Amino acid sequence: MSVPHKIDITGIADDFLTPEATRLIEAAEQLVPNLLERAQATDEAGRISDDTVREMTDAGLFRVLQPKRWGGYELDPRVFYIIQMTLAQGCMSTAWIYGVIGVHNWQIGLFDEKAQVEVLGEDSATLIASTYMPVGKVEAVDGGFTFSGRWGFSSGVEHCEWIFLGGLVPKSPDSKELEHRTFLLPKSDFDIVKNWDVHGLRGTGSHDIVVKGAFVPEYRTHQTNDYSDAACKGRAINDNPLYKIPFVQIFQRAVSTACIGALDGAIKGFRQRCEEHVGKHGAKTAEDVNAQMAVTEAMMTSDQLKLVLFRNFAEVVKYTNRGELMPVEARLLHRAQSASVSKLAAEKVSEILRACAASGLYRSNPIERTFRDLHQARGHIANNADAYMRAHGTVMLGLPNADPFV
Repeated sequence: MSVPHKIDITGIADDFLTPEATRLIEAAEQLVPNLLERAQATDEAGRISDDTVREMTDAGLFRVLQPKRWGGYELDPRVFYIIQMTLAQGCMSTAWIYGVIGVHNWQIGLFDEKAQVEVLGEDSATLIASTYMPVGKVEAVDGGFTFSGRWGFSSGVEHCEWIFLGGLVPKSPDSKELEHRTFLLPKSDFDIVKNWDVHGLRGTGSHDIVVKGAFVPEYRTHQTNDYSDAACKGRAINDNPLYKIPFVQIFQRAVSTACIGALDGAIKGFRQRCEEHVGKHGAKTAEDVNAQMAVTEAMMTSDQLKLVLFRNFAEVVKYTNRGELMPVEARLLHRAQSASVSKLAAEKVSEILRACAASGLYRSNPIERTFRDLHQARGHIANNADAYMRAHGTVMLGLPNADPFV
């Protein structure tokens, strides 16, 4: 059975698929065989290979959301997520770091022009890592901040020259109310503590970061949850509506969409396995009712997850192009739907793995790795489905919005 690596978007409006977008998606499809070949070694090494990062860079994949001013394409976010799903069919760890690093090339476009020049001026292919948890110790000083702390979960940081780190600062000099800021630091200002030894997504190399008393100038900070032009100074030079989309609507999908592609990869791998596999007692896996149910339920879930993703981003783009902010109820629903992706995908891959029977649990079965990767993805704070469903339900029942990012 020949199983292509193209993401099926049958029945979904594809007006965003420009020739440039199609070329980039096809480039991602061509990388999948390499990713499949390297996936086991990536898992064992605990990092994405330099060859893989170079291939993604050379193909222009990290530039999908990057400002044209810096050699980017400024494409519709749906192109970015199709590429992420495509890569995840070969290696979810690779797709994960593509999502979280690639989305930074969008956020840098919101920073003061001076910060953009520092990061991209000499090499527009420079990559930025992140960990947004607001644990930074911040002290205001003349011209900026003194910044210290220890952060966890910086995916792909070994491949990056800069990093986004989270911290809390007063909204104004006299205010006791705090706001989240993204602080931008060069590699010389932070240390990587290599402690990533986990169950799944092992290849992401999501190590801890330590900063000791670095100076961060004001222009290298971004008011993460303030969507005004005043807070997003980069819009003065990057005026594509793409940079008007609220941060959380772009970022939340960057840490859930790889799960859809990984589910698709598991489905394809399972179908191939079922065509060939005969159990120790002589039964064909393809004839097992558990296998038949598992593959169809997984395909139904994948289809539904894609339909919601593309419908939601069609709405996001429509509102943004009109210069309007989507109603908070819709933004909260989108956040809950994004957070639910890893939960639903993990449930279906669990059933697929069960239908592989005892021999499916050997690490030589790629579905075993996908099972671990998807369950690891559920641990990301942005994939806490229960919390974000509750946040949406709270507002729908007449109570105030308690999510500071929405």
